[in-house]
Amino acid sequence: MFNLKKYLGEKQAIINRMLDEIITNDSSGLSSRIVSAMNYSTTAGGKRLRPILCISACEVVGGKMEKCLKTACAIEMIHTYSLIHDDLPAMDNDDLRRGKPTCHIAFDEATAILTGDALLTLGFQVLSRNNSDLSKEDVVKRLDIIHRIAVAAGYKGMIAGQMLDILSEGKKLELEELKQLHLAKTGALIETSIYSGAVLGGGNELQIAKLLEYGHNIGLAFQVTDDILNIEGDSDFMGKAVGTDHDRDKSTYPALIGLSASKQFAATLIESAVKTLEMFDKEAEPLRAIARYVIERKK
Repeated sequence: MFNLKKYLGEKQAIINRMLDEIITNDSSGLSSRIVSAMNYSTTAGGKRLRPILCISACEVVGGKMEKCLKTACAIEMIHTYSLIHDDLPAMDNDDLRRGKPTCHIAFDEATAILTGDALLTLGFQVLSRNNSDLSKEDVVKRLDIIHRIAVAAGYKGMIAGQMLDILSEGKKLELEELKQLHLAKTGALIETSIYSGAVLGGGNELQIAKLLEYGHNIGLAFQVTDDILNIEGDSDFMGKAVGTDHDRDKSTYPALIGLSASKQFAATLIESAVKTLEMFDKEAEPLRAIARYVIERKK
Protein backbone atom coordinates (compact mmCIF):
# COMPACT_ATOMS: atom_id res chain seq x y z
CA MET A 1 0.00 0.00 0.00
CA PHE A 2 1.34 3.41 -0.96
CA ASN A 3 2.55 5.45 2.03
CA LEU A 4 1.80 9.09 1.23
CA LYS A 5 3.14 10.44 4.52
CA LYS A 6 6.52 8.82 3.89
CA TYR A 7 6.55 9.97 0.26
CA LEU A 8 5.75 13.57 1.15
CA GLY A 9 8.32 13.58 3.94
CA GLU A 10 11.08 12.31 1.67
CA LYS A 11 10.30 14.78 -1.11
CA GLN A 12 9.90 17.70 1.33
CA ALA A 13 13.35 16.98 2.80
CA ILE A 14 14.95 17.00 -0.66
CA ILE A 15 13.15 20.22 -1.65
CA ASN A 16 14.05 21.92 1.63
CA ARG A 17 17.74 21.12 1.19
CA MET A 18 17.73 22.47 -2.35
CA LEU A 19 15.88 25.65 -1.34
CA ASP A 20 18.41 26.25 1.41
CA GLU A 21 21.27 25.72 -1.04
CA ILE A 22 19.78 28.14 -3.57
CA ILE A 23 18.81 30.90 -1.14
CA THR A 24 21.91 30.86 1.07
CA ASN A 25 24.32 30.67 -1.85
CA ASP A 26 25.41 34.24 -1.03
CA SER A 27 24.03 35.40 2.29
CA SER A 28 26.62 38.01 3.18
CA GLY A 29 26.84 41.78 2.80
CA LEU A 30 23.93 43.88 1.57
CA SER A 31 21.68 40.88 1.01
CA SER A 32 21.96 39.37 4.50
CA ARG A 33 18.67 40.74 5.90
CA ILE A 34 16.75 39.80 2.76
CA VAL A 35 18.26 36.30 2.82
CA SER A 36 17.23 35.94 6.47
CA ALA A 37 13.67 36.94 5.60
CA MET A 38 13.64 34.64 2.55
CA ASN A 39 14.80 31.73 4.67
CA TYR A 40 12.27 32.60 7.37
CA SER A 41 9.40 32.51 4.89
CA THR A 42 10.46 29.42 2.94
CA THR A 43 11.14 27.38 6.09
CA ALA A 44 7.82 28.20 7.78
CA GLY A 45 6.49 24.67 7.35
CA GLY A 46 4.82 24.68 3.94
CA LYS A 47 3.38 21.50 2.43
CA ARG A 48 5.55 21.88 -0.70
CA LEU A 49 2.53 20.73 -2.70
CA ARG A 50 3.49 22.51 -5.92
CA PRO A 51 7.10 21.30 -6.14
CA ILE A 52 6.05 17.78 -5.14
CA LEU A 53 3.43 17.78 -7.88
CA CYS A 54 6.11 18.92 -10.32
CA ILE A 55 8.38 16.05 -9.28
CA SER A 56 5.54 13.48 -9.28
CA ALA A 57 4.46 14.54 -12.78
CA CYS A 58 8.04 14.22 -13.99
CA GLU A 59 8.38 10.74 -12.53
CA VAL A 60 4.99 9.47 -13.73
CA VAL A 61 6.06 10.00 -17.36
CA GLY A 62 9.39 8.25 -16.76
CA GLY A 63 11.64 11.19 -15.91
CA LYS A 64 14.16 11.47 -13.08
CA MET A 65 13.64 13.92 -10.23
CA GLU A 66 16.97 15.61 -10.96
CA LYS A 67 15.49 16.81 -14.26
CA CYS A 68 12.98 19.04 -12.53
CA LEU A 69 14.16 19.62 -8.94
CA LYS A 70 15.42 23.18 -9.39
CA THR A 71 12.37 24.08 -11.45
CA ALA A 72 10.19 22.69 -8.65
CA CYS A 73 12.06 24.82 -6.11
CA ALA A 74 11.71 27.91 -8.31
CA ILE A 75 7.95 27.37 -8.36
CA GLU A 76 7.91 27.08 -4.56
CA MET A 77 9.81 30.37 -4.24
CA ILE A 78 7.30 32.07 -6.52
CA HIS A 79 4.46 30.61 -4.48
CA THR A 80 6.06 31.82 -1.23
CA TYR A 81 6.44 35.33 -2.65
CA SER A 82 2.70 35.39 -3.31
CA LEU A 83 1.95 34.36 0.28
CA ILE A 84 4.20 37.07 1.72
CA HIS A 85 2.46 39.73 -0.34
CA ASP A 86 -1.02 38.29 0.34
CA ASP A 87 -0.39 38.63 4.08
CA LEU A 88 0.54 42.33 3.89
CA PRO A 89 -1.67 44.96 5.61
CA ALA A 90 -2.81 46.30 2.22
CA MET A 91 -3.97 42.82 1.18
CA ASP A 92 -5.27 40.21 3.68
CA ASN A 93 -3.56 41.79 6.70
CA ASP A 94 -2.75 38.46 8.36
CA ASP A 95 -0.53 38.16 11.42
CA LEU A 96 0.02 34.41 11.24
CA ARG A 97 1.09 32.07 8.47
CA ARG A 98 1.64 28.37 9.22
CA GLY A 99 1.61 29.11 12.94
CA LYS A 100 4.39 31.70 12.76
CA PRO A 101 4.27 35.50 12.56
CA THR A 102 3.96 36.57 8.93
CA CYS A 103 7.01 38.09 7.26
CA HIS A 104 5.92 41.71 7.76
CA ILE A 105 5.30 41.00 11.47
CA ALA A 106 8.57 39.11 12.01
CA PHE A 107 10.59 41.75 10.14
CA ASP A 108 8.75 44.82 8.87
CA GLU A 109 6.49 45.75 5.99
CA ALA A 110 9.21 47.12 3.70
CA THR A 111 11.37 44.03 4.23
CA ALA A 112 8.39 41.77 3.49
CA ILE A 113 7.69 43.55 0.21
CA LEU A 114 11.33 43.29 -0.84
CA THR A 115 11.54 39.66 0.30
CA GLY A 116 8.57 38.76 -1.88
CA ASP A 117 10.18 40.59 -4.80
CA ALA A 118 13.46 38.80 -4.14
CA LEU A 119 11.86 35.33 -4.11
CA LEU A 120 9.94 36.05 -7.31
CA THR A 121 13.03 37.21 -9.19
CA LEU A 122 15.23 34.46 -7.73
CA GLY A 123 12.69 31.93 -8.96
CA PHE A 124 13.09 33.17 -12.52
CA GLN A 125 16.85 33.43 -12.06
CA VAL A 126 16.91 29.71 -11.25
CA LEU A 127 14.55 28.86 -14.11
CA SER A 128 16.72 30.74 -16.64
CA ARG A 129 20.09 29.60 -15.32
CA ASN A 130 22.76 29.09 -17.98
CA ASN A 131 23.68 25.49 -18.67
CA SER A 132 25.96 24.73 -21.59
CA ASP A 133 25.02 21.05 -21.45
CA LEU A 134 21.44 21.71 -22.55
CA SER A 135 20.39 20.43 -25.94
CA LYS A 136 18.41 22.62 -28.34
CA GLU A 137 15.29 20.61 -27.42
CA ASP A 138 15.91 21.19 -23.71
CA VAL A 139 16.35 24.94 -24.27
CA VAL A 140 13.01 25.08 -26.08
CA LYS A 141 11.39 23.17 -23.20
CA ARG A 142 12.96 25.52 -20.65
CA LEU A 143 11.73 28.64 -22.46
CA ASP A 144 8.24 27.15 -22.74
CA ILE A 145 8.16 26.42 -19.00
CA ILE A 146 9.46 29.89 -18.09
CA HIS A 147 6.69 31.40 -20.23
CA ARG A 148 4.02 29.16 -18.68
CA ILE A 149 5.10 29.96 -15.13
CA ALA A 150 5.24 33.69 -15.88
CA VAL A 151 1.68 33.58 -17.22
CA ALA A 152 0.44 31.51 -14.25
CA ALA A 153 2.03 33.91 -11.77
CA GLY A 154 1.17 37.08 -13.68
CA TYR A 155 -1.69 39.43 -14.33
CA LYS A 156 -3.74 36.77 -16.14
CA GLY A 157 -3.10 34.15 -13.45
CA MET A 158 -2.28 34.38 -9.77
CA ILE A 159 -2.27 38.19 -9.63
CA ALA A 160 -5.57 38.35 -11.50
CA GLY A 161 -7.06 35.93 -9.00
CA GLN A 162 -5.87 37.99 -6.05
CA MET A 163 -7.22 41.18 -7.60
CA LEU A 164 -10.60 39.55 -8.23
CA ASP A 165 -10.59 38.28 -4.67
CA ILE A 166 -10.13 41.80 -3.33
CA LEU A 167 -12.72 43.30 -5.67
CA SER A 168 -15.27 40.63 -4.76
CA GLU A 169 -15.34 41.50 -1.06
CA GLY A 170 -18.83 42.62 -0.13
CA LYS A 171 -20.23 41.30 -3.42
CA LYS A 172 -21.96 38.07 -4.38
CA LEU A 173 -20.22 36.45 -7.32
CA GLU A 174 -21.90 34.00 -9.65
CA LEU A 175 -20.57 30.43 -9.35
CA GLU A 176 -18.77 30.62 -12.70
CA GLU A 177 -17.09 33.88 -11.62
CA LEU A 178 -15.96 32.28 -8.37
CA LYS A 179 -14.64 29.27 -10.26
CA GLN A 180 -12.56 31.53 -12.53
CA LEU A 181 -11.25 33.43 -9.49
CA HIS A 182 -10.10 30.20 -7.82
CA LEU A 183 -8.61 28.78 -11.01
CA ALA A 184 -6.56 31.94 -11.44
CA LYS A 185 -5.57 32.53 -7.83
CA THR A 186 -4.68 28.95 -6.90
CA GLY A 187 -5.22 26.62 -9.83
CA ALA A 188 -2.96 28.27 -12.40
CA LEU A 189 0.32 27.67 -10.54
CA ILE A 190 -0.72 24.14 -9.53
CA GLU A 191 -1.49 23.25 -13.16
CA THR A 192 1.77 24.79 -14.32
CA SER A 193 3.75 22.88 -11.68
CA ILE A 194 2.40 19.63 -13.10
CA TYR A 195 2.93 20.74 -16.69
CA SER A 196 6.55 21.70 -15.98
CA GLY A 197 7.35 18.33 -14.43
CA ALA A 198 5.66 16.41 -17.24
CA VAL A 199 7.50 18.35 -19.95
CA LEU A 200 10.89 18.04 -18.25
CA GLY A 201 10.25 14.33 -17.69
CA GLY A 202 9.73 13.80 -21.43
CA GLY A 203 5.98 13.23 -21.37
CA ASN A 204 4.14 12.86 -24.66
CA GLU A 205 1.25 15.02 -25.79
CA LEU A 206 -1.48 12.74 -24.44
CA GLN A 207 0.24 12.25 -21.09
CA ILE A 208 0.68 16.00 -20.64
CA ALA A 209 -2.95 16.67 -21.59
CA LYS A 210 -4.22 14.14 -19.03
CA LEU A 211 -1.95 15.54 -16.33
CA LEU A 212 -3.13 19.08 -17.07
CA GLU A 213 -6.73 17.90 -16.67
CA TYR A 214 -5.73 16.32 -13.36
CA GLY A 215 -4.10 19.59 -12.27
CA HIS A 216 -7.14 21.63 -13.27
CA ASN A 217 -9.38 19.52 -11.05
CA ILE A 218 -7.16 19.36 -7.99
CA GLY A 219 -6.33 23.07 -8.27
CA LEU A 220 -9.99 23.99 -7.98
CA ALA A 221 -10.61 21.33 -5.29
CA PHE A 222 -7.72 22.74 -3.26
CA GLN A 223 -9.29 26.20 -3.10
CA VAL A 224 -12.79 24.85 -2.40
CA THR A 225 -11.28 22.91 0.51
CA ASP A 226 -9.56 26.09 1.71
CA ASP A 227 -12.99 27.77 1.72
CA ILE A 228 -14.33 24.90 3.82
CA LEU A 229 -11.40 24.94 6.26
CA ASN A 230 -11.89 28.68 6.75
CA ILE A 231 -15.23 27.79 8.31
CA GLU A 232 -14.66 24.55 10.21
CA GLY A 233 -10.88 24.25 10.47
CA ASP A 234 -8.93 24.32 13.74
CA SER A 235 -7.00 27.60 13.89
CA ASP A 236 -4.38 26.13 16.26
CA PHE A 237 -3.75 23.18 13.95
CA MET A 238 -3.87 25.28 10.79
CA GLY A 239 -1.57 27.95 12.18
CA LYS A 240 -3.79 30.79 10.97
CA ALA A 241 -7.11 32.38 11.81
CA VAL A 242 -10.40 30.88 10.64
CA GLY A 243 -13.62 32.72 9.88
CA THR A 244 -11.78 35.47 8.02
CA ASP A 245 -13.70 34.91 4.78
CA HIS A 246 -16.96 35.61 6.56
CA ASP A 247 -15.48 38.63 8.36
CA ARG A 248 -14.34 40.08 5.02
CA ASP A 249 -17.63 39.20 3.34
CA LYS A 250 -15.87 37.18 0.64
CA SER A 251 -17.59 35.07 -1.97
CA THR A 252 -16.79 31.43 -1.22
CA TYR A 253 -18.26 28.10 -2.25
CA PRO A 254 -19.83 27.47 1.19
CA ALA A 255 -21.36 30.96 1.12
CA LEU A 256 -22.85 30.41 -2.34
CA ILE A 257 -23.90 26.75 -2.33
CA GLY A 258 -23.60 25.68 1.32
CA LEU A 259 -21.05 23.64 3.26
CA SER A 260 -22.38 20.19 2.39
CA ALA A 261 -22.64 20.93 -1.34
CA SER A 262 -19.12 22.39 -1.29
CA LYS A 263 -17.72 19.18 0.20
CA GLN A 264 -19.53 17.14 -2.44
CA PHE A 265 -18.24 19.40 -5.20
CA ALA A 266 -14.65 19.04 -3.98
CA ALA A 267 -15.07 15.25 -3.77
CA THR A 268 -16.41 15.16 -7.34
CA LEU A 269 -13.44 17.17 -8.58
CA ILE A 270 -11.03 14.76 -6.92
CA GLU A 271 -12.86 11.76 -8.36
CA SER A 272 -12.50 13.32 -11.82
CA ALA A 273 -8.82 14.06 -11.18
CA VAL A 274 -8.08 10.45 -10.22
CA LYS A 275 -9.99 9.19 -13.26
CA THR A 276 -7.71 11.16 -15.60
CA LEU A 277 -4.79 9.05 -14.35
CA GLU A 278 -6.24 5.76 -15.64
CA MET A 279 -3.73 5.61 -18.49
CA PHE A 280 -0.89 5.46 -15.98
CA ASP A 281 0.04 2.40 -13.94
CA LYS A 282 1.26 2.17 -10.33
CA GLU A 283 3.75 4.98 -10.94
CA ALA A 284 0.77 7.37 -10.64
CA GLU A 285 0.01 6.29 -7.05
CA PRO A 286 1.65 9.45 -5.61
CA LEU A 287 -0.60 11.65 -7.75
CA ARG A 288 -3.70 9.64 -6.84
CA ALA A 289 -2.85 9.88 -3.15
CA ILE A 290 -2.07 13.60 -3.36
CA ALA A 291 -5.45 14.20 -5.01
CA ARG A 292 -7.24 12.57 -2.09
CA TYR A 293 -5.02 14.41 0.39
CA VAL A 294 -6.11 17.73 -1.11
CA ILE A 295 -9.63 17.36 0.33
CA GLU A 296 -8.77 15.24 3.38
CA ARG A 297 -6.18 17.67 4.78
CA LYS A 298 -6.89 19.62 7.93
CA LYS A 299 -4.73 22.64 7.07
